[in-house]
Amino acid sequence: MTDLASLYPAHLDVVKHRFENALRATGFDSVVVFGGALHYAFLDDHSYPFRVNPHFKSWVPVLDNPHCFIVWAPGQTPRLVFYQPVDYWYKPAETPSGYWVDSFDISVIKSPDDAKQFFPKGRVAFIGEPHDAFTADANPKALLDRLHWERAWKTEYEIECVRLANDCAVRGHRAAERAFRDGKSEYAIHLEYLRASSQTEEELPYSNIIATNEHAAILHYTQKERQPRERRSFLIDAGASVNGYASDITRTYSERDDEFAELVAAIDEAQQSLCNAVRPGVPYPEIHALAHARVAELLVRFRFVRDLDAAGVLEKKISGTFLPHGVGHYLGLQVHDVGGHMADASGRENTPPKEHPFLRLTRPIEPGNVFTIEPGFYFIEPLLSDLRNGDNAKYVDWTRVDAFRKFGGVRIEDDLAVTETGAENLTRDAFGR
Repeated sequence: MTDLASLYPAHLDVVKHRFENALRATGFDSVVVFGGALHYAFLDDHSYPFRVNPHFKSWVPVLDNPHCFIVWAPGQTPRLVFYQPVDYWYKPAETPSGYWVDSFDISVIKSPDDAKQFFPKGRVAFIGEPHDAFTADANPKALLDRLHWERAWKTEYEIECVRLANDCAVRGHRAAERAFRDGKSEYAIHLEYLRASSQTEEELPYSNIIATNEHAAILHYTQKERQPRERRSFLIDAGASVNGYASDITRTYSERDDEFAELVAAIDEAQQSLCNAVRPGVPYPEIHALAHARVAELLVRFRFVRDLDAAGVLEKKISGTFLPHGVGHYLGLQVHDVGGHMADASGRENTPPKEHPFLRLTRPIEPGNVFTIEPGFYFIEPLLSDLRNGDNAKYVDWTRVDAFRKFGGVRIEDDLAVTETGAENLTRDAFGR
């Protein structure tokens, strides 16, 4: 592990360089980045959990304090306008400290309205959610396009944060598997994950998917039943956040040493073959196509289809029933980080192919990219129903498929950081420590 303090100055230089280039190209003199405000439920004095603007946390690891701003013009020291009210109802944020504070002029405000005195004159780009001080130049698309294009390349500091987030999440994953083996409910498994990863619900980068049995066929299942169920299978998709950077990990387990366990092992092997195919210059859609080839092979190997080889399965587009989502996405300041469909910094897009509309990443793979590889193999009722009512139904062994519906499905997901020659698997490394 590398000390974050030693990596942060170079990271901040990159952030400033990217913002300077974007400001110059779009005709702005300076930028104000709003971290965000608290928002309250209708007819209530209870706020929703605060989620900080990802552009803000690219500058500073201030994640839980609303009404803060970054104010910067090229050539100047960036200013952090930091909200610290006098309050006895809630605990105010601690005075900023740590390895990053010396890089900023920090101005403390007691009221959100006090921030306006620090906003610069001239042509200012405002980035963030709506604010009464923002002008017509809020969130200019041309500027955001350039910043989002550059987000594909992570700094060493950012990769280290994702690496640490993998370590944190893996502790939770191990505890969650033990809880499943002990027969605990989905809700209790979730609590064990939070405890072991040392996170609160609000600190998670996304809502944990804790799915037993058929629930694993619901791609974004988040309900978490309170009562224990018969143990057959367990799919957990859960991550962690370090300094605002996310990890995103999925594992699947079988309760018994049975044929479903063999399918889980086969998907794991296929997933590793996809990871091994990652190298600079490869278009990411080729990894997605390879995932479908692997699924087609498994449909034949496990006898879910008949009278077809793997090539025939692909030709008939049967694999899409069992793998309906994209095989991965950029990862970083957001779980589904931005820019995955961009063709260049101007905002032009490379849209996903028509047959794979949910693919989130269509760009070529390059060193510094961080993304997930997450193939799956599911038994999803509405998709199977469509297949059964279509022309390809005759190729499916429905008795075999019906026997696996009770398991829901399999997904295996790792986080990769692309190097000059291949990729570092941040997730497998974390499980190995």
